[in-house]
Amino acid sequence: MGVEIRIPKSDRARRAVEKRAPKLIENGKKTLILQGTKTSNMLNNVLAELYHLKRGSAIRYTRKNENIRPFDNGGETSLEFYSLKTDCSLFVYGAHSKKRPNNLVLGRTYDHHIYDLVEVGVENFKSMKEFSYDKKLAPRVGSKPFFAFIGEGFESVEELKHLKEVLLDMFRGEVIENLNLSGVDRVYVCTATSSNTVFFTHCALRMKRSGTVVPRMELVEVGPSMDLVVRRHRLPNQGVTKQAMRKSMDPPKKKTKNVKSDFEGVRGRVYIPDQEVGAMPLFNNPKGLKRERREGKDKKEKKEKDNDSQETKKQKVVAE
Repeated sequence: MGVEIRIPKSDRARRAVEKRAPKLIENGKKTLILQGTKTSNMLNNVLAELYHLKRGSAIRYTRKNENIRPFDNGGETSLEFYSLKTDCSLFVYGAHSKKRPNNLVLGRTYDHHIYDLVEVGVENFKSMKEFSYDKKLAPRVGSKPFFAFIGEGFESVEELKHLKEVLLDMFRGEVIENLNLSGVDRVYVCTATSSNTVFFTHCALRMKRSGTVVPRMELVEVGPSMDLVVRRHRLPNQGVTKQAMRKSMDPPKKKTKNVKSDFEGVRGRVYIPDQEVGAMPLFNNPKGLKRERREGKDKKEKKEKDNDSQETKKQKVVAE
């Protein structure tokens, strides 16, 4: 049975399809936040505050989803459908059970299929409301964050290395080239307390004078904070990883004639043909000849006066 390809008929649908099409420079990744059939009060607060941190680049579903079961065969079909429907390449799934209480599944998708998964348990959760700080320090929506990963486990333990990649991909926002220091107002601090536990907290940056160009920065904890206990994780397939990491070939740059670039910069060579100045026509009113014309006019008037005076003298002589 073949797959039916539907061609957009209206301009609005055509623009929507082009917006989702692959690009050389991809748009910022969006996150889908949803929950299972049963959740605890603490888990609902965790999902709500994660949505608050990702405001502007996240979509949240509050209804219960019975058919979503990550790590199980056939339990990821609905998750992939929601990813395609919302155009989200990241997701957070929350569920609560006796076997796995306060469970969070963080994952990424490639081509709207499950790429990798990390399952963590939430412990010692503190909401934003439990922190007291100056509200002027509250991070702005859409600001670029710093990341601090403290501990050797992020370099040696496979589960923590995988969790680090997923957290970076989830909270980093859009990829940019230049960054204004005054626009950086938050930092995510992740501390590896054991081989499977990470303390995650969100802090605001307070800039103070340091006597130099670079200001002195202080961290003010604004929440949320929680312990993430890694339970299960699934790495992507090597073939899928190779396909997802593939980069497009940049078109070769066209060589520009008579242009060189070295340690002094870009230099160009300009060829000028021989200029035949003698054969060039002069303009009717060149500015450079105004003085000469004025002097010539004065000489002409003086000559005319001399001629007039000589004629009057001749006439007097003839009359005598």
